[in-house]
Amino acid sequence: MIKIKVLSNLISSQTKIHKKYGGVYPALARREHQKNLPLLFEKAKKEAKLKKGERINLVAVTIGPGLSPCLWVGTNFAKETSQKLNIPIIPINHIEGHIIASWFLPQKLRLSLPLPKFKAKMFPAICLVVSGGHTQLVLMKKLGQYKILGETRDDAAGECFDKIGRMLGLDYPGGPAIEAEVIKAKSKKTKLKIDFPRPMIHQKNYDFSFSGLKTAALYNYKDQKPKVRKSKEYIQAVCIEIQQAIIDVLLNKTIRAAKDYKVKTIVLGGGVTANKELRKQFKIKVKKELPRVQYNIPGVKYCTDNALMIAITAYCHKNKARKDWKKIEVDANLSIENEI
Repeated sequence: MIKIKVLSNLISSQTKIHKKYGGVYPALARREHQKNLPLLFEKAKKEAKLKKGERINLVAVTIGPGLSPCLWVGTNFAKETSQKLNIPIIPINHIEGHIIASWFLPQKLRLSLPLPKFKAKMFPAICLVVSGGHTQLVLMKKLGQYKILGETRDDAAGECFDKIGRMLGLDYPGGPAIEAEVIKAKSKKTKLKIDFPRPMIHQKNYDFSFSGLKTAALYNYKDQKPKVRKSKEYIQAVCIEIQQAIIDVLLNKTIRAAKDYKVKTIVLGGGVTANKELRKQFKIKVKKELPRVQYNIPGVKYCTDNALMIAITAYCHKNKARKDWKKIEVDANLSIENEI
């Protein structure tokens, strides 16, 4: 078993900047990337405390999918670093980064991180990647071999959380804000009940759709008197039902896919999987219905986008290191089925 040491793992959050827009504002995100990348890089080098004779020997970068302006900032910075230091570069798929994170990034990351080899007994695996921009069910045949079984036809689950959170006057991002309201409601035992649909839950495919759920919440909200809309009881009742509706759909489709494809592992990743209730219900359901299936989910702090998941994914693909940095391009709609 190979062990690596994590010398630095820094994140520059943009949550406060995008808060007033209720979502990521591409131009501002690009500006913040340009401003913070060089600063973070220098800070990471200092934090790593490289010893005499030690040097950076590889650079990894996300080339997609994602917001094109932001991807280009990161990719151009990585190219420049590759050129200046005369080191290879590895382009990484954002979605694969979330998948790999679930295999290797535990709740409490120790200084020394074991990297077990991928073995045949782990596959096939069903991977649910769910965030503000993506909701996908992916069949992982082995490292580097993926097939998309289903994905969202409109809003991603995280986007649905954000829009409903904004409608209710909650903070951005919506997912954590809604989760916080649910926790408060359960401690007070809120009695008000609201019913929302579970979009596409009974369809035989593995696709998702959350726009209808968002619309149902909006109509319900508009049907209420202004005083009711602003009441804590109503807001918390909506939060409870929205969170559970999204969990029900994600859980149902994932478990069904796992059974249909007779998988040996279920993998979760992406920002929405930081939700404690989702994690709890998945754990219980997998243990009950698929007791022989391995269940992987990263530590909460590694569910959202982070550099470490990209670095580890690059390590797993170190044989793909390239010197031709000029040829590396961004693809905002990059599919995990594509070969990089």
